[in-house]
Amino acid sequence: MKLIVLGAGYATRLHPLTLNQPKPLLSVAGKPMIEHVLDNLKPITDINHIYIVTNAKFAEHFQRWADNYRGRHEGAPITIVNDLSTDDSNKLGAIGDLNLVLTQAQIDDDIVVVAGDNLFSDSLEEFGEFSRAHNAPVLGVYDVGNLDEIKKYNAIEIDDADRITFFEEKPANPKSTLTGIALYYYPKSSLPLIRQYLDEGNNPDQPGRLVQWLYPKIPFYVWRVPGIWYDVGSKETLEEANRIFAHPTVPH
Repeated sequence: MKLIVLGAGYATRLHPLTLNQPKPLLSVAGKPMIEHVLDNLKPITDINHIYIVTNAKFAEHFQRWADNYRGRHEGAPITIVNDLSTDDSNKLGAIGDLNLVLTQAQIDDDIVVVAGDNLFSDSLEEFGEFSRAHNAPVLGVYDVGNLDEIKKYNAIEIDDADRITFFEEKPANPKSTLTGIALYYYPKSSLPLIRQYLDEGNNPDQPGRLVQWLYPKIPFYVWRVPGIWYDVGSKETLEEANRIFAHPTVPH
């Protein structure tokens, strides 16, 4: 199983903090965000290679970080993939970046895809177990607790088997407080559909759009993320994340 970490964004809402530092390398509770992500995925022992896709502006930052991280941690080798974009005007988008890694690294294996700035308080080991057991695409979901929050993310409805029956990005009138987050499992058998999605000219950016396109075609399941999930989008939420993850047992 391969892990693909999405880290090619420019995080302009966090300027000036992200002018010279990629968002996943900003420190939260004493270590870069991306290390929180990897620490929680490490218990999925099937992961035997980590690919971090970034841009021309930050590829060297990630390479320096990876060299340092490898010196301190055992585990899967890390490859930094540069998508050669330089700003928001020529970026490939998250799904474009995912396809770039699949193509460039010639991946023919099950994959876990995660955003490098997703903060989790708990181990994701059971995500790996659930995904292997279903051998079908799986989306990590989180209950954000109120319908107004959902409007910033996406709305999901599921059946009794935890299979997606409805998915909409940034809904105007959400019915559920469950939202899909940037944590995905795609079995090897589903990888050609990612290429098909792009070949048909669909939006290459928000990875949720791939879910929206896929779930009517093949079974797509959800897995509930335990503990706290936190999305850092502004300086205020970065400060709050520092507070929460210094003491991750405190609910927000």
